[in-house]
Amino acid sequence: MKSSRKVYGSIMLALMLALSTVVPYSVSIDAATTETTETTKAAQTEDLPNVAILATGGTIAGKGNSGTDTTSYKAGELSVESLIEAVPEMAEIADISGEQIANVGSPQITNDILLQLGKRINELLATDDVDGVVVTHGTDTLEETAYFLNLVVKSDKPVVVVGSMRPATAVSADGPLNLYNAVLLASSEESKGKGVLVSLNDRIGAARYITKTNTTVVDTFKATEEGYLGRIVGGVPYYYTESTRKHTDETAFDISEIDELPQVDIVYSYQNNQRYMIDAAVENGAEGLIIAGSGNGSLSSAYVEGAKDAVESGTEIVVSSRVGSGTVSPRDSFMTSDSLNPQKARILLMLALTVTEDDDQIQSFYDQY
Repeated sequence: MKSSRKVYGSIMLALMLALSTVVPYSVSIDAATTETTETTKAAQTEDLPNVAILATGGTIAGKGNSGTDTTSYKAGELSVESLIEAVPEMAEIADISGEQIANVGSPQITNDILLQLGKRINELLATDDVDGVVVTHGTDTLEETAYFLNLVVKSDKPVVVVGSMRPATAVSADGPLNLYNAVLLASSEESKGKGVLVSLNDRIGAARYITKTNTTVVDTFKATEEGYLGRIVGGVPYYYTESTRKHTDETAFDISEIDELPQVDIVYSYQNNQRYMIDAAVENGAEGLIIAGSGNGSLSSAYVEGAKDAVESGTEIVVSSRVGSGTVSPRDSFMTSDSLNPQKARILLMLALTVTEDDDQIQSFYDQY
């Protein structure tokens, strides 16, 4: 019995000595593994593209009173930091930085904000530290900002404008995935040189063509005639076409020294309209005027008379269409917007007037851009 106890005691002592030797070794292995993992992560981070997110507010940063509140929410409530924190998966595809340019609903976007945004994007893309830019924006005027950037950004690096149709507090908020996809596009080599992109609902749109077509549904952004540039499937962007119009560093516009954009207004054509809307715009300082004509840009005789008098007073007139698609054919009396809708035609005329007041040159911008 005593002999057995001695043997048992020897075994236990040996085990204890063995464990005292193994435990420190195990800890050292864990530490080494952790150190190696952190080193690997650091190396992977160094290899990731750098994407700057510039936030302007909108529904994507909006908050409602309940998860089902998708119409009476307040836009521009969340900060860019909150948007980034809500989608930690973005850190796996890019090194993210964020800046708050504004935090408003998109109807409150002013010319001053446009200039600030365009200048900041050009500053960032001119460095080696930023590979792409994402702009978060409200959807109501998103297409206007996107087209403005399409004309003034001076780089072939990707710029992606993104928003959402449902606020961040909604049960099925579309903002987080839209933002992830936008970062994916902005960090993709395939997105270079394609002009400013718009990404919502897994679609990739060209700023020149895309427009909001529905008041509330998630798939509101469409290019009804030209189509999308591509789509995102399973976290991979697929491009199938591209815009044939000049953009970004191919345009004549340089906003680096511009502090104020010319006043350009829009008037709408309809039955029994009178010229006083045109007259009021001119009297209130409009340097340019977009007329949203009916059909192929047709105007009433009252509007034609008012528009001709406006031209005589020095106001540039461009005829677009209220239809929503199609090309306004050229005419002798006024300049036409090609296939640009009235709101985008306004953006182009504002920038054109920073370069020239020559009708032929302005018309050439519409034909090219």
